[in-house]
Amino acid sequence: MDRRKALKNMGVALGYTIATPTLLSIVQSCKSENAVTWVPDFLTAEQGAAITKLVDIILPATDTPSASELQVHLFIDKFANEVMDKEKQDFFKMSMDKFLSNALKTAGKEKTLDLSAEDLEKTLASTLKISKEQQIKNSEAIADYNKALKANESASLDDDAAAYAFASELRGTTIWGYKTSEYVGEKVLAYLPIPGEYVGCGDLTELTDGKAWSL
Repeated sequence: MDRRKALKNMGVALGYTIATPTLLSIVQSCKSENAVTWVPDFLTAEQGAAITKLVDIILPATDTPSASELQVHLFIDKFANEVMDKEKQDFFKMSMDKFLSNALKTAGKEKTLDLSAEDLEKTLASTLKISKEQQIKNSEAIADYNKALKANESASLDDDAAAYAFASELRGTTIWGYKTSEYVGEKVLAYLPIPGEYVGCGDLTELTDGKAWSL
């Protein structure tokens, strides 16, 4: 199945609940910014460069534009800065640092800016392509870590589990940000800004050619 077909059928349930005006304001601000001269609000410049490469590894250009072409990297930075609470921000940065440290170690490099897309792709693949058993183990370790922090108890998290947390979060948020973009909303999903005839009981395939609704 190509990406265009997959996006038509994907849901957006990634564990976040935000008011629609807030989400739309983030998307709108991303559209108004120049990606070439982009200065991150939440991430450092080096982290922003890595995120830009990573989102395109997750969603490269195919029959639809790449993630960075739709400014998903800007969306992630603004979402982290404007929506995440302090606890989630701290965890996101900590887990990202662990992921990038693993990438530097694997590539034999010292600076994040020196990491190529190939370097990052290798680390992303090795981090996510693990057994189901290890995924469960990592998820339990992450849950225990966050639970301990909330209880103001001392907590530690294995570097590989932390890197897994970042990679999983980034993958989900990248897909979500991509689906939220104007291009996907109007060109890929079923888009009808002005409601027409109400059909109380109809077949989705006939009504929207099997597409999920954009609005």
